[in-house]
Amino acid sequence: MPSEFTSGDRGIAVDLDGAAALFGVVDGLGHGPDAATAALRAVDAVKRASSERLEVLIQLCHRVLTGSRGVAMTLARIDFATNTLAWTGVGNVTADLVAKAPTGVEVRSSARLSAGIVGYRIPEIRPAQTLSIRPGDLLVISTDGIGEDYLEHIDFAAHSVTIAEDLLSKHAKETDDAMVLAARHRGVST
Repeated sequence: MPSEFTSGDRGIAVDLDGAAALFGVVDGLGHGPDAATAALRAVDAVKRASSERLEVLIQLCHRVLTGSRGVAMTLARIDFATNTLAWTGVGNVTADLVAKAPTGVEVRSSARLSAGIVGYRIPEIRPAQTLSIRPGDLLVISTDGIGEDYLEHIDFAAHSVTIAEDLLSKHAKETDDAMVLAARHRGVST
């Protein structure tokens, strides 16, 4: 957020021995140092237990963050052998699977998120939703610091880091921290 020195929004990207990858975005409630502390605690917990099921990771974060400001978070795991994406989230960190289409950008699927605050009150976490993905598909996860309709003009020729930076620079709100994570599925990992 403008005038702040630390962000409460954090990204996660973990290689799981070349067989899979874990991605996520965590939004510490509010902004500033307390939000950043909560987000960093969640990121650390996820990275330490990254091989666990996504639902277990969120429950672990809930326990670790009890008494903190809390976070909204969405996690996604891509399995390269089966070309599948599993995702789940609590709060308002959106996740979309997008593809290039003749008419522009096609949103192939969006994560179903549960209401709640990790660290304060979460619902029973449903098993992660799983769907098939294709090489070239782009996973985009963003916090509520990004304005709506931000997916309409993605340059699919750009590197995923450039796509995330472009979305952030063009669509970040000045009233909140903002984070965009973009990861392109390139097929079987080598």
